[in-house]
Amino acid sequence: MSRPALSAELERALLSLDGLAIGDALGEMLAYRYDEAAKRIQDDSMPAGPWFHTDDTEMAIAVVETLRLARGIDQDTLAFYFARRFDAAPDRGYGKMTRMQLRSVLEGKPWRVASASAFSGRGSMGNGSAMRVAPVGGYFADNLLRACSEARLSSEVTHMHPEGIAGAIAVAAAAAMAWQTREMESAERWRILFEAVINHTPPGEVQRGLEKAVGLTGASIEDAARALGNGALVTAPDSVPFAVWCAATHLQDFPGAISAAISGGGDCDTIAAMAGGIVALSVGREGIPVRWLQARERLPFDP
Repeated sequence: MSRPALSAELERALLSLDGLAIGDALGEMLAYRYDEAAKRIQDDSMPAGPWFHTDDTEMAIAVVETLRLARGIDQDTLAFYFARRFDAAPDRGYGKMTRMQLRSVLEGKPWRVASASAFSGRGSMGNGSAMRVAPVGGYFADNLLRACSEARLSSEVTHMHPEGIAGAIAVAAAAAMAWQTREMESAERWRILFEAVINHTPPGEVQRGLEKAVGLTGASIEDAARALGNGALVTAPDSVPFAVWCAATHLQDFPGAISAAISGGGDCDTIAAMAGGIVALSVGREGIPVRWLQARERLPFDP
């Protein structure tokens, strides 16, 4: 059955969600032997589907639902969808703090209170708002400033720490730039993408990591992960620069981006979700292996 005609903005968000969901599922599936991920992806020796996704995709689905209904990030709507999807499937791998926040929202606590009170009132600087935000960059790909402002809104619902917000802005900006530069020459794309992402990311640890990443052209995956962090700390500064590096290094190679993201070890599913959501906007749905699209777990927007 064909899907009804959608707006260009929503089509881009759904494309990014496809890439994100595949990266999430493969990252979760291959993390236990991440050192073999590149060979298994190259040989396409992954098992038949469905490839089940984690909380990364669950929360990204809520983001896309909100974009579909509100044509932007309405924070109350987003908090509702986050809580509803968590309540329906709480065993998707949600982090401890996110579980606490969403349970409190389900019990009636305002999301602003739950988000602001995380980590003794500092707010979360985890990578959770960055892992789900690429579809926002896709939806607003023709307006980089809007993509960044909407990414900030999406982060604040659960991650109010400045670094958590910066991570979400950086990934959304990278996603938007992957779309905007999709017809440019590869060498120029690297510079333009990183320049835009760094310029739009608020100053701090995430931005400093991105500045380090832009200088790692030609570095091995292992060296890049060592220099930038691979998500082992589950923070935005320890995750986002490497995810953007993986994406920028493989803007025309979706399997290569996913392979690189997983091969770095650490928080494999989240790094691959971020990279997949970005690179999907560069290669288009035709650049994603058909079997992978068929093997991933079905999403609510599938026809």
